[in-house]
Amino acid sequence: MMPAARTRHIRVAALAMVARCFTAFFGGYALAALVATLVARLLPIARVDATVWAMIPGFLFYAVAGLWCFHEPRLARVAGGVWGAAILAGAAVWLLGVRP
Repeated sequence: MMPAARTRHIRVAALAMVARCFTAFFGGYALAALVATLVARLLPIARVDATVWAMIPGFLFYAVAGLWCFHEPRLARVAGGVWGAAILAGAAVWLLGVRP
């Protein structure tokens, strides 16, 4: 392999890994926070209790999203899945509004 082609291949692979890390750290956090907010909004109990009970699976969502970002071979599927789910959860929270 030519040195220029090899350098280009390493740069592409490094950028793909940076994109996976960004999606895992920030996208996973956004997904976990928005899912926890959505669950807390939907639970029919007191606000404080709903927040605590919604945060518990939020940690699981963050871990699963982070692991999946590095397990899935296709970067487009990872980015679309994590960021798409975060956008959907955010839209649902926004449409539901503030809990009375």
